[in-house]
Amino acid sequence: MKRFSVYGILLLLVFSCQRKETVVQDFYASDLFRDVQLAAVFPDSKTFVDCVPKRPLNEIQEEYAVQRNEPDFELKAFVLKHFDVPVSPTTNFQADTSRSVEEHIMALWPVLTRQPDDNKQGSSLITLPQSYIVPGGRFSEIYYWDSYFTILGLKASGRTDMVEAMANNFAYLIDSIGFIPNGNREYYLSRSQPPYFSLIVGVAVDGNDEKLLNYLPALQREYDFWMKDRDQLEKSGDAILRVVKLDDEVVLNRYWDNDPRPRPEAFKEDVHLQQQSGREAEDLYRNLRAACESGWDFSARWFEPGKGLESIRTTELIPVDLNCLLYYHEFMLQRAYALKGDVERADLYTNLAEKRKAAILKYMWNDEAGYFFDYHFPSQTQSTIPALAGSFPLYFFVANQEQAIAVEQKLQTEFLGPGGLRTTLTESKQQWDAPNGWAPLQWIAYRGLKNYNLVPSADTVRSRWLAVNTRVYKATGKMMEKYNVSDITLYAGGGEYPNQDGFGWTNGVYLAMAKDQDWTFFGLRK
Repeated sequence: MKRFSVYGILLLLVFSCQRKETVVQDFYASDLFRDVQLAAVFPDSKTFVDCVPKRPLNEIQEEYAVQRNEPDFELKAFVLKHFDVPVSPTTNFQADTSRSVEEHIMALWPVLTRQPDDNKQGSSLITLPQSYIVPGGRFSEIYYWDSYFTILGLKASGRTDMVEAMANNFAYLIDSIGFIPNGNREYYLSRSQPPYFSLIVGVAVDGNDEKLLNYLPALQREYDFWMKDRDQLEKSGDAILRVVKLDDEVVLNRYWDNDPRPRPEAFKEDVHLQQQSGREAEDLYRNLRAACESGWDFSARWFEPGKGLESIRTTELIPVDLNCLLYYHEFMLQRAYALKGDVERADLYTNLAEKRKAAILKYMWNDEAGYFFDYHFPSQTQSTIPALAGSFPLYFFVANQEQAIAVEQKLQTEFLGPGGLRTTLTESKQQWDAPNGWAPLQWIAYRGLKNYNLVPSADTVRSRWLAVNTRVYKATGKMMEKYNVSDITLYAGGGEYPNQDGFGWTNGVYLAMAKDQDWTFFGLRK
């Protein structure tokens, strides 16, 4: 009877969550939602999707249908009457620039911490069972790839409790949803983000083989999500969901999104872009969403050469960073199955990892340029847009020493600015392009260079990045989402929203760099 009761409660929770998700998703297709977003009732489109209804959504929509045509109807007043607008949690925190950056970040961790969530009817928030760290600013939920870099800082802070809580939350999402969404919001359920779960697990288990085995089911399930329908690929050039088949029977990965509609959190921006471009709507929206899955939203990296956002073609590109991440994921699966004594599966993932590494070197290395590029599979050519993603093969020991030295030269001569490494060499006014630099990419390049004993170049990246972080902190009392690394007298800009402060991954990378922190690769080496 007790067993039945527990299962019954779990089943009830599952059905309750499914119902909640359905209601929220249906709301995004409603007249009320469309009207509010296109009227820009809130300057930031994300605000409305984060509002919590005061009554059941269907009742609010019915009332809207009746009142919207009345002569004195006012849309914003209606919204404020029926929805609670998100506000930042109240804290007594005040920045004190007389403190060091490290002291400031240590004081910030409690401010950025969120406790396990209540399941509020109609809220877009997906509840998590354990505490977690949010980035800050407009980002009041957990974000997938942000969290790895935040976790590096938590590790450096001695916060192993929060590291494990974050890892466990992601394992929970994989177990309950089937993958890790972009963030724990309903409007992110059609896409993921760069698959850092294996790296998060690496930090959380800290070389403990028994703990690694505990995460094996979640590691396997996430891998299956990224490789879904690979058996359906028949010939070279075939692409389904996130998998692409190439000439030599190798399957690599791309970014994707299952929903071909405007993003709820950027609804008016997507609709207006489609109207201005005249491009087929579903194709445009899919590629915008896929770029969001990449985390690089947006960058000339995804555009047709010389063109703007209207030309975005994310789904046509096989990204070098994504496939390096999945190479490591395959390595971790091999490691876990070997520990378990499952020789057959361990050998399978050893073979898959070796094939992926060989394919990255074959399709993405450009000997003439001395750099790694994304691969445009419809044309069977490499991208011509250099991006800092080309440093990922160094982070994961995919490159040989000669290639690493060539990448070092490229970074020094073209990407390096007074404040660190530019994201791309293109000034497009998008936030993931020059002159902006971002903490996660500085870390990847810095540690990648150190992996190949290219220490002076690594130290230059480190010192310039820490210096620009410190300069801005002393001037503003804030750690920023991104920085202008070309002109350190200016602040970063570009993109769909203002520069945010807080900031989770900037804090994490700063602490990890300041302490020159390393982490275990479970034996992965050149």
